[in-house]
Amino acid sequence: MLFARRMTKYSFMSEKTPFQGVLAIGLTLCCLSACHTLPKNTETQAKNQINTLLEYLCGDFSSTAQSKRDSDYYDIRLHIRPIWTKDKANHWLYVEQATAKSQDKPYRQRVYKVEPDGQNGYKSIVYTIDEPAKWIGAFKNPASLDPFTPANLQLRDGCTVFLKENDKGEFEGGTRGSGCESNLRGAKYATSKVRLSKTLLLSWDQGFNDKEVQVWGATKGGYEFVKE
Repeated sequence: MLFARRMTKYSFMSEKTPFQGVLAIGLTLCCLSACHTLPKNTETQAKNQINTLLEYLCGDFSSTAQSKRDSDYYDIRLHIRPIWTKDKANHWLYVEQATAKSQDKPYRQRVYKVEPDGQNGYKSIVYTIDEPAKWIGAFKNPASLDPFTPANLQLRDGCTVFLKENDKGEFEGGTRGSGCESNLRGAKYATSKVRLSKTLLLSWDQGFNDKEVQVWGATKGGYEFVKE
């Protein structure tokens, strides 16, 4: 999942019109011109959109304010950095999460690959990494991950998060179906819901058993990660 398990203390034309002569030719040429320029404009728009998504994702986040407001939530620190930036064809991110009191002992380390989903949205493909302890704190120096390669990754099948931009300029979405396996506390699968803006990352991860009963994760709502 994009942001995997969080801990809680409790757990146009309608009809044809006849055109003749120069008018018909002129309109045809205009239409052809528009058709040729549309892909370029669409490509530029898509590039700007994914750059905005990446800008929102990358940075340092904390749930400090939420934890002070509601004791059911821990103070969690989340760090996301771009890696392997020489790979111009793909967007890779390194993700590290830890409680504020144990930042040297992260409970989650992941690599995400962000790309278009082919349906006017984006997907964040989730991978686990080999020897995660070796890379603790890598967000402080992303170049230290250069020797690390996609060959060192294991796909978290079914845990991909799908995101689309809403009319507020935020990105929101989540996992699909029940294919993201989880065995934590008797769970069968996990889900994740995400909303992302320039200053806030809201992530709600939940685990369910084979009877569709929630067995882990926040019950009131997602974790509110404020960008620092």
